[in-house]
Amino acid sequence: MNLVNAIANLPKNRQFDYVNESNAGKIVIDSIKLPEGPIRFKRFNPTKGETLRDAKVDSISSQMLWRLANAIQEDAPINLDRVFGASYNSRSVIESLLAHTPQFYWCKLDRLEVINTKQTIKKGHKHLIYLPNLPHENGKLSEYKTNIVISEMNTEVVYQSVDSETIRPIEGMSIEESRRHAQIQIALVKIGHHLGYRTWVAANDRGLKYNGKAIAQMDGVIDSLSNEKVLSSYSEAIAGARLIDCIWFRNGKLMPAVMEIEHSTGIIRGLARMKNFCDYAPRLQDIRWTIVAPDEYREKVIEFANRPQFRELDTKFFPYSAVEELYSLCERRKPQGITDQFLDSFMEKCIKH
Repeated sequence: MNLVNAIANLPKNRQFDYVNESNAGKIVIDSIKLPEGPIRFKRFNPTKGETLRDAKVDSISSQMLWRLANAIQEDAPINLDRVFGASYNSRSVIESLLAHTPQFYWCKLDRLEVINTKQTIKKGHKHLIYLPNLPHENGKLSEYKTNIVISEMNTEVVYQSVDSETIRPIEGMSIEESRRHAQIQIALVKIGHHLGYRTWVAANDRGLKYNGKAIAQMDGVIDSLSNEKVLSSYSEAIAGARLIDCIWFRNGKLMPAVMEIEHSTGIIRGLARMKNFCDYAPRLQDIRWTIVAPDEYREKVIEFANRPQFRELDTKFFPYSAVEELYSLCERRKPQGITDQFLDSFMEKCIKH
């Protein structure tokens, strides 16, 4: 679905209510940039003496819209607080605007919680639900009555201390983006170790310190690509692979995945680096040439991966949310006997045939 178009088709010059009945504020759309956003809006609370004229203009970013769009599934309730956490203070605005569009309803669901093995049901947690086959009147809030009970698994991911002074500055990335890059790289190393892989970490990242230890000293991290039998006859491939963020090796014969961790400005650079490696690497089966990136960059990854010069990579997209879902699973369950094909359930094929 196109969230921006849906909101753009709402009635013009209207003040929209919040889904939360206790919030007496009003929302007014200021401008919308099609097709991907941002959406600019004003919000004010008349009960506090605030006025539309004095309200400042805030925005819902394109990244926020993509992140939400990737999380929405048909007929499945979604809690925006859990999608965004505390990272966006405009989440209640986009929730309310979407709830006024014909294909989105708001609903209150019970949540099953388990505390010290005792099950309790918490009443009335607010969600949106996408029902494209049951549209309601445009511009009005509509509640969807349901008996759905949500039982949420614990998928919390905990990163120990990352030494910020050892995080390599990356061109085009903010400090926070570089920190996330480091966290995801650490998660990939730990996933690889859980799944029985040995991991290569980019030569320029090996000084990164996590929990007091250099990433190069973490369990399962290899010291040199030259010692990998699968690459022993390909010196040019080894040279091309030194700066790739993460490579998994298995049984000395296979490379389950070659991964570049990128943000929007680096996706093409990451694809080019993998393509260079691919041109020199042996033609092994089941190599997953993979871009690891924030969920909201899915469309850009797919667009760039389908460019003629990169199509033969048959690129996979491994979103941050899927990395952390797999990391959480590995940390909690310590899986054994997993095949490489298990990875495919966490990655998306990018190439359109």
